[in-house]
Amino acid sequence: MKQVFMMGMALFMVLGSFACNAQTNNKAEEAKVSDGEKVEVYYFHFTRRCMTCNAVEKETKIALEQLYPQQMEAGKLTFTEVNLDEEGSKAIAKKSQASGQGLIVLKGDQRIDLTSQGFMNARNPEKLQQEIKKAIDPLLASK
Repeated sequence: MKQVFMMGMALFMVLGSFACNAQTNNKAEEAKVSDGEKVEVYYFHFTRRCMTCNAVEKETKIALEQLYPQQMEAGKLTFTEVNLDEEGSKAIAKKSQASGQGLIVLKGDQRIDLTSQGFMNARNPEKLQQEIKKAIDPLLASK
């Protein structure tokens, strides 16, 4: 019984460390990073990714394509995945204030960090879609 408890605690600690690494600067909700009327959704990741990381990217793409097909086709909403291990990613990571894995939405001087929601709901696409919609709808409606 003691071994099962210790194994459970070890697993909890390992998974907790992954969740901590997945977060970026959550408190800096607003920063001057993007310009114009376009809403930009960025998914930042490293070359080595777990199943959850892949699910966040996949489900975010699906949600955006289902919720906002006209806006994406018109270029008013974009989705970009950025590998932080690649040389060219440094500028966009700095612009977006991304220091690690993350799901960031930008419009003009607004920055919304959906990293926590993305990783918590990677296996619950409906909930992730709700969180994305809650963040993006006001940005698309504002001028």
